[in-house]
Amino acid sequence: MKASAQAVQQALLHKGFTNKIVELPDHTRTAEEAAEAIGCNIEQIAKSIIFKMTSSNQALLIIASGANRIDETKVEEVIQEKIEIADADYVKRQTGFTIGGVAPIGHVQTLKVLLDEDLWQYKNIWAAAGHPKTVFSLTPGELLQMTKGKVIRVT
Repeated sequence: MKASAQAVQQALLHKGFTNKIVELPDHTRTAEEAAEAIGCNIEQIAKSIIFKMTSSNQALLIIASGANRIDETKVEEVIQEKIEIADADYVKRQTGFTIGGVAPIGHVQTLKVLLDEDLWQYKNIWAAAGHPKTVFSLTPGELLQMTKGKVIRVT
């Protein structure tokens, strides 16, 4: 298992969770690729997208259902700050992960976290685990416990 995925496994254990990381045979950089490789619906993929809050320069992690496109205006209303999608270098500096492998936990910086309410439609969801070939299964409730995020409507 890659070092980044091992770090996520350690972060899970440190927080008291027993979820196990699964290594997939192929890269799953998109929600569609992940759903196909896992054999689940795209809506069950908890995709992690990093934005930069423009005034504070802080990172914002939005974990959304794989089928949803994030409405940046709605998010800006919730956080009261403008946002922009982060580039690959910013994502790596803020999370320690590459795009396609950003896990909900285990980041190198403290991130503000927002969670898509649509994820609560599913008993089990899947999140990236530090590398584009690794994922883990969890419940929406576990996601909320792990991240201490705020549940909002992102679409």
